[in-house]
Amino acid sequence: MATTRSAPLLKHLLARLNPARSVTYMPRPGDGTPRAVTLIPGDGIGPLVTGAVEQVMEAMHAPVYFEKYEVYGDMKAVPPEVLDSIRKNKVCLKGGLATPMGGGVSSLNVQLRKELDLYASLVNCFNLPGLPTRHENVDIVVIRENTEGEYSGLEHEVVPGVVESLKVITKFCSERIAKYAFEYAYLNNRKKVTAVHKANIMKLADGLFLESCREVATRYPGIKYNEIIVDNCCMQLVSKPEQFDVMVTPNLYGNLVANTAAGIAGGTGVMPGGNVGADHAVFEQGASAGNVGNEKVVEQQKANPVALLLSSAMMLRHLQFPAFADRLETAVKKVILEGKYRTKDLGGTSTTQEVVDAVINALD
Repeated sequence: MATTRSAPLLKHLLARLNPARSVTYMPRPGDGTPRAVTLIPGDGIGPLVTGAVEQVMEAMHAPVYFEKYEVYGDMKAVPPEVLDSIRKNKVCLKGGLATPMGGGVSSLNVQLRKELDLYASLVNCFNLPGLPTRHENVDIVVIRENTEGEYSGLEHEVVPGVVESLKVITKFCSERIAKYAFEYAYLNNRKKVTAVHKANIMKLADGLFLESCREVATRYPGIKYNEIIVDNCCMQLVSKPEQFDVMVTPNLYGNLVANTAAGIAGGTGVMPGGNVGADHAVFEQGASAGNVGNEKVVEQQKANPVALLLSSAMMLRHLQFPAFADRLETAVKKVILEGKYRTKDLGGTSTTQEVVDAVINALD
């Protein structure tokens, strides 16, 4: 009886995911030319989930092709030929790169952001229909400054047993990330931007960040602006996440807030994201937690490809291939809604390949 009643509801929800097309995208001449994309499979589950994207792109006959480079987190630096490829192609898709703890090896993720001036990190955390979570109506975009703050890499040992680490905040970087957040809100019909800070303690550094956000906010009178201290922000996220829309943060806070919001909305395995600058964009799993996975997941071939599939849909839209992006997003959401093929982190037992096959079969 329960199955009979739920069938019409499932049909209704599926119809909502694929509404009748009412607006046609009119491309400019030459917009259909296939685009080269730099591909970095990365460490751990990276080759699994980037391989999933390659299969789906091929099945869709998407107008992209990949230039693949082997890069691993224990390398001392990103190889020059990889940076040259990204600079040439303007767009990159990457799996997770593991960052060694301690020692003298710096994060290649941070290196990429600094070398390419990818100053804005964007993570979209939202409820997926059919995926039960503690909170409903979650649709948060976390926009994080990506090049300075605690990630400036300026630390040294003053005397044995005493280490000094500098947090750098500049007017220039604070203003441009605020501009990006408000511009994103304006272009995506978002209603509110919330600045996350700790200016009650770090009065100069976070005070400068807030001052920059306030100045930019005056140029967007149609968008509501408010501020929240980072510790209160974390508490509000886990209790009333639906109150947040677009959040703009300095570097470290943004990492914490994005991973928290991702966990609330369904898990890091389903949240898309990317890093963008004036000239280049790198798309990857939105939340950093779990983006490399563990040996058991790799051995069992059960990594969740959803986050990177949705990130690749963001990439397709960035490349001005909106119809392909819509098809991919719709197929992924159908698979999640039907619930038959899910990896362990979503309560299922499926392998990566089983999810990929389901997404390909769901493509219109």
